[in-house]
Amino acid sequence: MIDYYSTSAEFYELVATRHTASSGPPLTRVLTGLDVSHGPVLEIGAGTGRVTEVIASALPGAEILAAEPSATMRAMLTSRVARDPDLRRRVTVVDGAAQDLVLPERLSAVVIFGVAGHLTAPERVALWKRLADRLPDGAPIVVELMGVSSPRVIPPVMSLRETIGRQTYEWWIGGEPTEGDAMRFTTTWKVLRDGRTVREVCDTYDWHTFDVARLAREAGMTSRRITEAGGRPIPEIGVLVK
Repeated sequence: MIDYYSTSAEFYELVATRHTASSGPPLTRVLTGLDVSHGPVLEIGAGTGRVTEVIASALPGAEILAAEPSATMRAMLTSRVARDPDLRRRVTVVDGAAQDLVLPERLSAVVIFGVAGHLTAPERVALWKRLADRLPDGAPIVVELMGVSSPRVIPPVMSLRETIGRQTYEWWIGGEPTEGDAMRFTTTWKVLRDGRTVREVCDTYDWHTFDVARLAREAGMTSRRITEAGGRPIPEIGVLVK
């Protein structure tokens, strides 16, 4: 398992806060009212637990299995769960990547944000099969689409700028095609003080591009795409339904 996040984990919450503000409402809309009697709701790639909180709020009766392979991220996830009495009662935090995650026999729904592109197409097909075997008819797999459906050049751009104390943090990200359906993204965090860069943290990762139609074909499921919530545009989310 490749740890994609430990290098820049110290900055992750800056992105996660903004990300959850935009993706949380549509995820809530998909999950609200879902029958969770079949089994736990599985979150693959739970990160620091921001989306876990959204799931728990949308489904107050659900048991949640939050899987996160990065030890650094999992430490923050466990801390978030441990300090909230409701999460502490309902959320089980486990190690494991999507490819080799030990699954319960039954699931009510699955949430996969920020993960699917880290898997090759054969790995995704195998995952969809394992999940479908455990889901009841009509149950959703909610997938973050990330807005990149095919390889293309993305020039480096500053995607976030936040100030904490005396320091300002800038997140720069760009990407370019590599082989087949893959792109290689390069991210740089710049830490500035008094207008001067005092530190930079750079990282790269490969991402296999897809759209919701391709995921539906892989999974043998029906699908729909959500692009707005409350009349406001959001990061694209795909819903696969068994």
